[in-house]
Amino acid sequence: MTIQFSQKEKSLLMDQKEHEEGCVDKYAKYANQAQDAELKQLFTSYSAQEQEHLNSINQMLAGQIPAMGGQQKQGQQAQNQQQTAGGNQGQMSPTVQGNYNQEDAKLCKDMLMTEKYVSSVYNTAIFEFRDTNVRQVLNHIQKEEQEHGEGIFQYMQSKGMYQVQ
Repeated sequence: MTIQFSQKEKSLLMDQKEHEEGCVDKYAKYANQAQDAELKQLFTSYSAQEQEHLNSINQMLAGQIPAMGGQQKQGQQAQNQQQTAGGNQGQMSPTVQGNYNQEDAKLCKDMLMTEKYVSSVYNTAIFEFRDTNVRQVLNHIQKEEQEHGEGIFQYMQSKGMYQVQ
């Protein structure tokens, strides 16, 4: 069974496709630019997850509901790896505020802003779809976008780039 989308739904999916393409490209580019090995790994992992999001959007544009099982496992594994790496880093060598690579901080700030935006656009799109299965897929992707934002925040906080006051 293929899903028939309204013009508005199709337009929203096309917007999400562009956002996911942008995220795949930015994370890959920033992984190459990052100085810190932990940040390179984080961005590389997120680029791969964004590619899965893009694949899901493309499947929906073709009228199919993507399976979410593999993505969930990848998302959980990457999140667990990031939490472990971030937690261990903080315990092994606490970072003094201001003692971090300024360029890495700029990359993180940009990606954190990007994730905030992309997550908010998914939030709006979810409410515009009639099909419950499509809403669930979009909600799953949005949750992973929020996890990316959390991972970047945790990385930044562990390096002294983001001070919670």
